[in-house]
Amino acid sequence: MAYTAESIEQLAEQFAQLPGIGRKTAHRLALFVLKMSREEVDRFAHALVNVKEKVRYCSVCSNITEHDPCSICSNPKRDRVMICVVQEPHDVIAIERTNDFKGLFHVLGGALSPLDGVGPEDLRIKELLQRASQSEIEEIILALNPNVEGEATTLYLSKLLKPLGVKVTRIARGLPVGSDLEYADQATLSRALEGRVAV
Repeated sequence: MAYTAESIEQLAEQFAQLPGIGRKTAHRLALFVLKMSREEVDRFAHALVNVKEKVRYCSVCSNITEHDPCSICSNPKRDRVMICVVQEPHDVIAIERTNDFKGLFHVLGGALSPLDGVGPEDLRIKELLQRASQSEIEEIILALNPNVEGEATTLYLSKLLKPLGVKVTRIARGLPVGSDLEYADQATLSRALEGRVAV
């Protein structure tokens, strides 16, 4: 039995489909929309439609963009000898926020996961190999998530890329800034020790 209007329930069901949104939060969001002005709701709905109509994948790196190629691939100031390989577009955003990487990107669209039915043919690996074989590419940086799927994908890609004569590196792994050693898991501590640097 519904305790609110049917349209509120339908909106809450839609919100509940979003990642990280449970039933309570979905209902709170639906009720918040009810309090919004008609103009605010129109802008919100227009923004949702715009995302579906305007956003596409870059034909070069597979990042999300409104203009093809994306602003990173079309920027002449980017270092064109390095490609940083990531799993998803939000990883590009995270790396770009550091303002430390000035090269290009390649978004795989996920990671190898046989249990979930994700194999090499489901990722943008063929496109990466084509880009890596270009003469100007000197280094491929593998910046994949430090989990089982990310590790498997990193190993798989490194075996495919090394015969191309390009330098293959991976991002360092270890302890996050501000954490305590006593709370770190064994694998993280091991990787932090392996990746130690001179001071």
